[in-house]
Amino acid sequence: MAEAKSTVIIRRVKKVQGGGHHGGAWKVAFADFVTAMMAFFLVLWLMAATTKQQRAAISEYFRNPSPLSGKSPAPSPGMNGPGGASTSMIKLGGTADMAKGQKDEMGRKRDNAADTSLDSRAKDKKRLEALMQDLKEAIDKSQALEPFKDQLLLDLTPDGLRIQIVDKQNRPMFDIGRDQLKPYTVAILRELSSFINQVPNHISITGHTDTTAYSSDAGYTNWELSADRANAARRALVGGGMSDAKVTRVVGLSSSVLFDKTDPQNPINRRISIVVMTQDAENAALSGAGQ
Repeated sequence: MAEAKSTVIIRRVKKVQGGGHHGGAWKVAFADFVTAMMAFFLVLWLMAATTKQQRAAISEYFRNPSPLSGKSPAPSPGMNGPGGASTSMIKLGGTADMAKGQKDEMGRKRDNAADTSLDSRAKDKKRLEALMQDLKEAIDKSQALEPFKDQLLLDLTPDGLRIQIVDKQNRPMFDIGRDQLKPYTVAILRELSSFINQVPNHISITGHTDTTAYSSDAGYTNWELSADRANAARRALVGGGMSDAKVTRVVGLSSSVLFDKTDPQNPINRRISIVVMTQDAENAALSGAGQ
């Protein structure tokens, strides 16, 4: 009898060990997390280390990285080509910071000068407004000024407080065609001199005439007459006690600036204008005179 053949069965058992690492995917996830946290804390540090203006500039860069049409914000490669060593300079502060500090200091000085100028203008205006009020009260009370209140005109102009003494029918300031002041005109000017002395401002004096032609064979015209009358007013003011150093300008304008343009021969066009000048007006007058 033939011998029976036996079958050999091999059984392989796959062992599963507990507590293993289950692969390396967790390492990748953890690395991503750590990188994100580093980026987060870097952003926090940058926010703490930069100014509001710098943060706004950074934000604007990421919103609009190329503000100029057709131009890239990325710097061009150096002489060694793309990927080579850069030849651009790195700003490390120092001189640039000093220049910035100097600019800031200059800016502060300009701001202080502007504030001082505004303060000076405000004081000038307040001083002239007070002088105008004092003159109005004096005109109502003064025996020398009250009879001529309708010939004394006061107003504030960009150049300062303007005091105009105008002619009136049957009561002129000067003799006809002459620069001789009437006695009451002298009294008015001497009264005004005490008020002008109350303020440190300088004055300008301007003479005006009407369009009536001045006949003279010597070539003496309304231009000369208006200038002589302005100078006569200056002498009367100085005679009343005003310092001659307060006078910045004495001019004659003939009939070039009429008070009543509708009636060029109206007596009101014959007048003396005294302007208690602001500092700006005085500077402009001196600058125009070449000083």
